[in-house]
Amino acid sequence: MVLAMPFWLWQILRHGKYRTGFNERWGKVPPRILKEPVEPVIWIHAVSVGEVLAISGLVEKLREQFVGYRVVVSTTTDTGQKLARQRFGEQNVFYFPLDFAFAIRPYLKVLKPHLLIMAETEFWPNFLRLARANGARISVVNARISDHSWPGYRRFKSLLQRVLQHVDLFLTQTEEDKHRLVDIGAPENRVQVTGNLKFDTPEPPKPPILAELKTALVLEGAGPVLVCGSTVESEEEILAPVFENLFRKHPRALVLLAPRHPERFDSVAALLEQKRIRYVRRSQRTGEKIAGSVLLLDTIGELSALYALADVAFVGGSLVPRGGHNILEPARYGAAIVVGEHTENFRDIIELFRRQNAVRVTNPTNVEKDLFALMADESGRLTLGELGAGVLQTQTGSTERTLSALAELLR
Repeated sequence: MVLAMPFWLWQILRHGKYRTGFNERWGKVPPRILKEPVEPVIWIHAVSVGEVLAISGLVEKLREQFVGYRVVVSTTTDTGQKLARQRFGEQNVFYFPLDFAFAIRPYLKVLKPHLLIMAETEFWPNFLRLARANGARISVVNARISDHSWPGYRRFKSLLQRVLQHVDLFLTQTEEDKHRLVDIGAPENRVQVTGNLKFDTPEPPKPPILAELKTALVLEGAGPVLVCGSTVESEEEILAPVFENLFRKHPRALVLLAPRHPERFDSVAALLEQKRIRYVRRSQRTGEKIAGSVLLLDTIGELSALYALADVAFVGGSLVPRGGHNILEPARYGAAIVVGEHTENFRDIIELFRRQNAVRVTNPTNVEKDLFALMADESGRLTLGELGAGVLQTQTGSTERTLSALAELLR
């Protein structure tokens, strides 16, 4: 921590990251989560927005099946915290403590969790050791080992193996993830394949702006609608010329642009300003016309529902080597989906869609051509969207399998 402190201070001062919830991260239990009378607790940790969305259906089912239990959720990021509070209630959500005993023990003392659930790959050595010593049963759900992480985990297998012994049950997304977990030291008899919870993510609440934009699209005769979601640094530079040419070709088009990280909202707005692309910031919109402009989504938690407006959806983090983001959100609404070539973080989902010809893969050189081809081909666009929605429907059921395994563990 001492060696890393300059980096954390830079993140706090430059981007404001980690400033919110500072006391909670260092072990001060917030009064809002204290509850009388005390109920047995199921504690779920979900790092950020993606994990919060993935566990949403599971939280709902746990509350239904284990009526006498209280389900609480911790997150690491501010965006995940905000979404979790909206979904699960502020009194049930808090920031995950740093992996120091003095920060962890106050939460274990207050909550005394019977069951601890970690989403995806959160292997915090002190936390797992202390939770196990405190009597909690521990499960990792929706577990995956990415192509990027696997070599590093293998290098430190001798250390990691001891950490993984504290976990009672690993529920993985795929057989490949099971193989990789066993390879890095997880006991094989504790690993089961239950599928990807993200296929079961419930439809998000409809934000008020969704109805507003639907009305505006009709009144202004705007379209086509291109949604560029979860874009990362360098991708907006690639996409800006695409937007310029799109508005030349379709003067009444609408682009919804949602950068992945809130600290980049201002820099993306500055880029659009520099390129002289007409845009409106979502947080400052006061009824301006949307036809022929970019609507910059500088808000949290609205993107998923706004994919419902997309004629074509580009899912970011994939034109540059960042591993890609979740394509299931636009698939739910039958949008024609385009991604770049860098989708390692969602390798199995992308491969499943590719086998069914339900996603279009592009690169920085061809992204404009591929997007414009879909916009010009209504039949092809609709077919691509229907295939994606169909793939999504065939993969549901992971939540029930996960719930069954957790119930057995809790018993």
